Amino acid sequence: MAYVYKTKGTCSKSITVDLDGKKIKSVQFEGGCPGNTLGISQLVQGMDADQVIERFEGVKCGNKPTSCPDQLSKALREAMAS
Repeated sequence: MAYVYKTKGTCSKSITVDLDGKKIKSVQFEGGCPGNTLGISQLVQGMDADQVIERFEGVKCGNKPTSCPDQLSKALREAMAS
């Protein structure tokens, strides 16, 4: 079941996450830097969500307090809790 997370503080507007248990089936960003968000989506497909959270949590974009990878970690936490 797909979970939609509304991002905060990034160029992307939302992230749609589809999980199978803790395994990431797919990730789709709405907005953001197309090459980067597509690359992130392809990179994390098939990975364990906890590993992605551990790697991406706290990553910043320039002087912003967050980033698309950091927002993905938040989206994954919420998707697993729902």
